[in-house]
Amino acid sequence: MHRKWILAGLLAATSFAQAQSLNFNVDPSHTFANFEVRHNGTSTLRGRFDKKEGTVSLDRAAKTGKAEITIDVNSLSTGVLPLDAHLKNKDFFNAPEFPTIKFVGDKFSFDGDKVTVVSGTLTLLGKTQPATLKATFFNCYEHNRLKREVCGGDFEATIVRSAYGMTNGLPRIPDEVTIKIQIEAIRAE
Repeated sequence: MHRKWILAGLLAATSFAQAQSLNFNVDPSHTFANFEVRHNGTSTLRGRFDKKEGTVSLDRAAKTGKAEITIDVNSLSTGVLPLDAHLKNKDFFNAPEFPTIKFVGDKFSFDGDKVTVVSGTLTLLGKTQPATLKATFFNCYEHNRLKREVCGGDFEATIVRSAYGMTNGLPRIPDEVTIKIQIEAIRAE
């Protein structure tokens, strides 16, 4: 009989913990995915992806979360159309064969209620590798007009592009690429 009460208590605690998980939808108008890499040992080449979507789930009490962000490679923009076309071809992002980049984060680290690190995997050019996004800033607030919570922050990671098979231009164009994601997500209704 005592075991039944313990089991019931554990199930109730599990249900309560699951109820604390909040779901958010990425706001594409307030979310930006950028990359930076040295250009032939001179200046820094910066580019962005204009189309992205995703979801985030946060459980601040349990200090857990999940994020899935999908980026449309064909939305790449450096501000120079011929360069955009070159980066989208098979030498670099190969957009015709691999039209999306996907980050799935399943391990969140917190400092209080603030997300500090999201670890998971990044899929690029059909290859999936571990990736860790570190927060340089994170906050949540109640949106006045929407009357819903919005959470977001600035996240950075450095990846080694050759690990995904992107080797064109090495070593003139460095192997390490900085990724910066500024994200806002709106709590789902």
